[in-house]
Amino acid sequence: MPTSVFELEGVPRVARVLLLSACDGQQATIERCVDEPGRVVLRLQLPVRPDPRSYRDWSWVACRINLPPTVPAGAVVHLPTLRFHQGRVCADLAYSHAVPKTRRAGHMVALGVDWGLNTLLSAGAVRLHEDGQITTLGSGARFQAAGVLAKQHRLRRQSEKLHTKTDRHQRLTGGRAQQDLKPNVPLERKQALIRDEIHHVSERRSHLNDALARSAARWAVDQAVAARATVIYLEDLRSMEARGMGRTMNTRLSQTVRGQIAEHMRHLAAETGIAVVTVPARGTSKHCPNCLTPLRHRKAADRPTTPGWKWALCPGCGWQGDRDQGAWRRIAARGLTHQAKTVVDRTTATMVIRVTVDHLEARAAITPTTPKAGRDRSKTGPTRHKPTRPTPRRRRTPSPTRPQGPAGKRPEGHAHTDRPRLPRAAHRHQGVTTISTPTTGRHWPRGAALGAGFHLHAHATPPRWETIPDTTSDTGSRG
Repeated sequence: MPTSVFELEGVPRVARVLLLSACDGQQATIERCVDEPGRVVLRLQLPVRPDPRSYRDWSWVACRINLPPTVPAGAVVHLPTLRFHQGRVCADLAYSHAVPKTRRAGHMVALGVDWGLNTLLSAGAVRLHEDGQITTLGSGARFQAAGVLAKQHRLRRQSEKLHTKTDRHQRLTGGRAQQDLKPNVPLERKQALIRDEIHHVSERRSHLNDALARSAARWAVDQAVAARATVIYLEDLRSMEARGMGRTMNTRLSQTVRGQIAEHMRHLAAETGIAVVTVPARGTSKHCPNCLTPLRHRKAADRPTTPGWKWALCPGCGWQGDRDQGAWRRIAARGLTHQAKTVVDRTTATMVIRVTVDHLEARAAITPTTPKAGRDRSKTGPTRHKPTRPTPRRRRTPSPTRPQGPAGKRPEGHAHTDRPRLPRAAHRHQGVTTISTPTTGRHWPRGAALGAGFHLHAHATPPRWETIPDTTSDTGSRG
């Protein structure tokens, strides 16, 4: 019989790491180099023999570690975790640095973020002026991840099919076990394989959602930093009910990673002192951002009579644009006008605006900015004629050397550059046989005078030098 619990358990399999954070100052210390700010010195007290018995068997070892560029210059570096990777010792450093405190109110520049289905995020910055007017800073941007979302939907459909097969196999194996008490071994094996495949697909979906959430959150925070915004306003989709959307649309909405995006966004924004506040989503896509008039939604901009939901038209002020582009304007304007109503949720410790006030909502309108006066491009004269037939491209090979003595027609190639214009045919060493001589009748071709040039009835004499190879295979017309 075993004498202790340790004999019953096997040797634990753990990673070969060394947690120096559990050591005190007598065993490990770390500090920045005075002469090199980008490096730190790690000092460890290591044994000099396999069986240390006294303090003489220990010695201090200094290791210099290069800091990555992501570590700020004024950050406090903590003791790392040492691990082995491909025959080398790597150090996982932890550091802490002071960040500005986020504010509930007093914001002048805000970033509004709207959730979308195909377009995951639509964001833009607005500014609150001293007179109460709100203007946009640019036309906004979009975070499109169509390929990742399509892969996510394919994995979702594959998971649904695998779960359907599992339910079918469970019904078959359960019914047979109740009838003749003989298990169906092939079905049970298939069921085990399907369970493993479901676990594999679930892990792929989890990794894909996490990568997508981190990328979208980083993009939104970078937009806020670029616009010098101090707050990011998100719409709280929990305040809306997905009624009338259909089973397929509700499933797609429930499978999105909006919760993870908001969580990563709060974490990244806290590092730069940017507050993330959720606002009510009611009416953000329904009303015009400029005059708060109910919008008319159509299929597209070039199809103003086809019913749809993507393109928005305002019957009041005439504004039109993408539905998501108008939504982030409404979200940012609502957040700036209601920033005095920002509270901290006790359960989640997040900033939120719970309700909207009518007199504040009436001022949450975007003031259109007048476009800058540019160069006058109005037409003042007739349009220059453009030939319908493009100019042929010249040969890349220059013309051969002019032969000595009389010869026939000049071969193709570049025209002479040493003369202002081409000479007449009479000066090209052409003889009498070059042109057709008119006989009887009134037929007198244009330019048929001796030495006047070539025309449809011209007959060139054969050249008196070696035949030139054809190199015009790559010639064409310019588009």
